[in-house]
Amino acid sequence: MRPETLAAQALHAIDEATGAVVPPIHLATTYARDASYELRGPGYTRDENPTPGHVERVIAALEGGPGALVFSSGMAAATAAIRALCKPGDHVIGPRIGYFTLRGWLERFCARWGVLLDLVDTSDLAALATALRPGVTRLVWIESPANPTWQITDLTAACALAHAAGARVAVDSTAATPVHTRPLEHGADLVMHSATKFLGGHSDVLAGALVTARLDEDWAQIALLRHDEGACLGPFEAYLLLRGMRTLFARVERSSRTAFWLAERLLELPRVTVRYPGLASHPQHAIAARQMQRGYGSMLSIQIEGGAPAALEVVRRLKLWVPATSLGGVESLIEHRFTVEGPTTPTPPDLLRLSVGLEHEDDLFDDLAQAIAP
Repeated sequence: MRPETLAAQALHAIDEATGAVVPPIHLATTYARDASYELRGPGYTRDENPTPGHVERVIAALEGGPGALVFSSGMAAATAAIRALCKPGDHVIGPRIGYFTLRGWLERFCARWGVLLDLVDTSDLAALATALRPGVTRLVWIESPANPTWQITDLTAACALAHAAGARVAVDSTAATPVHTRPLEHGADLVMHSATKFLGGHSDVLAGALVTARLDEDWAQIALLRHDEGACLGPFEAYLLLRGMRTLFARVERSSRTAFWLAERLLELPRVTVRYPGLASHPQHAIAARQMQRGYGSMLSIQIEGGAPAALEVVRRLKLWVPATSLGGVESLIEHRFTVEGPTTPTPPDLLRLSVGLEHEDDLFDDLAQAIAP
């Protein structure tokens, strides 16, 4: 079955007991043993609950991997992978452009645990090649498209460079989603999602996910760390996530089309610079065209002439776009990342990040146009 079908039917999940077409929530935290003291199924809910297990099978199928793990948040998933794979003396390459909270955590973690760290713009393959330390670099963490300026990393080339140096590659594909990019097909060893965003899709569940290319010892170590530390996804959250994923393709394809349309229309406005991989003017547009399927994503950013004061004034004048953190929901959000991230951020002070939802494109554009107008 094609990915759209796998998602819509949640792997053709029909409840055997009732025939229900919606997978049930299993809320039990523990499970009885039979007269011989043998388990009939799961043993304990922390990492054996059937509802998160179903979610993991769907995510693995969508990414084309043999296994997936879900976590209590995207940060829980990312930090589990890095901590399970890296030991003191190892070298990690992290994204200079990417999720600000993960970058800050990487800096603190590596300083505390004696892990060497370089922050690199991984869309610059020459810079990545220079930063790699053969035999020492353990992990290269890539985010593509890179939040909030949306650089695109050539995943095939970056994975080849990293593997030649003996390093593993993990890709944060939150913004791309399995709709647009499947990093395992380009050579990645791990894929990470903040499932709170597009996979959940309704701004009502906190979750994270990892997908592996191989069921190897590294993957076993990540699973063991999750088991030991308990950063697992609860059954109700897993149910909400599964419900959201069943409309993933419909939502993401629609919002991606709208984002592309908005990016082209916004070029017509004065005082605006548009950052979107689908535009021919984007520095990595050719890579995005080759690497991304079904569109270029639902995220774009605009820079407003006049710096931070002008950008914040645009936000104040908006009537429809919601000024809020996060992305990937059905409602369109706008955020001034410089304010949120603080003075150490690499985000330009004039930049506004737009997460495009499912509203009518004319309404979204008209609101932006009136807010940007002199």
